[in-house]
Amino acid sequence: MKLLRYGQRGAEKPGILDKSGKVRDLSGRVDDIAGESLTAAGLAKIAAIDVGSLPVVAEPGRFGPCVSRTGKFICVGLNYADHAAETGAAIPEEPILFMKATSAITGPNDNVIIPRKSKKTDWEVELGIVIGDEARYVTEADSMKHVAGYCLINDVSEREFQAERGGQWTKGKSADSFGPIGPWMVTRDEVADPQDLKMWLSVDGTMRQNGSTKTMIFGVSFLVHYISQFMSLQPGDIISTGTPPGVGLGMKPPLFLKAGQTIKLGIEGLGEQTQLTVDAA
Repeated sequence: MKLLRYGQRGAEKPGILDKSGKVRDLSGRVDDIAGESLTAAGLAKIAAIDVGSLPVVAEPGRFGPCVSRTGKFICVGLNYADHAAETGAAIPEEPILFMKATSAITGPNDNVIIPRKSKKTDWEVELGIVIGDEARYVTEADSMKHVAGYCLINDVSEREFQAERGGQWTKGKSADSFGPIGPWMVTRDEVADPQDLKMWLSVDGTMRQNGSTKTMIFGVSFLVHYISQFMSLQPGDIISTGTPPGVGLGMKPPLFLKAGQTIKLGIEGLGEQTQLTVDAA
């Protein structure tokens, strides 16, 4: 299933994409794509619905974040071997974890706002894991049972805030609009192998990232297992799993975003996003 949310900011409704690519309204069947709706039991109830009986949304307009009420937005740094190489970083022995503020979450095609005093706003196409059933101290063998599905993420980053302003990476990752997710969450059963997905990102029509989840250092099943050893994972939590090479920071010389540019990105089977960059002012 491809589950989504559509409508104006703060008033999104739950929906589902049918086989012909039309949006169908799930209002009245689920309150939102969040919480219990993302558990195995909740997804089974949605799967049992005759999608053809649901109202067609002729003009869905804006797509909102594909998941609502996310409690934790967890990111994994330097998780692609080829990306680590372009930044000159060593291959991590364990996953590097940091948090992205949930207030950064926005719709897949909403504007990316370049923060005040930003000099180094950058792009990162990433595979997102959406948690379903609660995960606490799970084994790697059982970890996939706790995955509701996957989504496309642009882990927008301000590199100066991230690396040159002291402290953790979080301050460079958490500005409003720095977490576009969607356009939809694809349930786990529709992704045969999350470690074999093509992914790409372009800026103003120039391809900047063209990679694959094959080069992830720590895969999906390991990450869910690993993170659950340090914190419980709840329905609707999101794990952003890292980016392939081609980010602005890794270019020679480095190249960063400015207002008025168009970012397009996608992951095989998970849809595409388009964002316009604008100044915070």
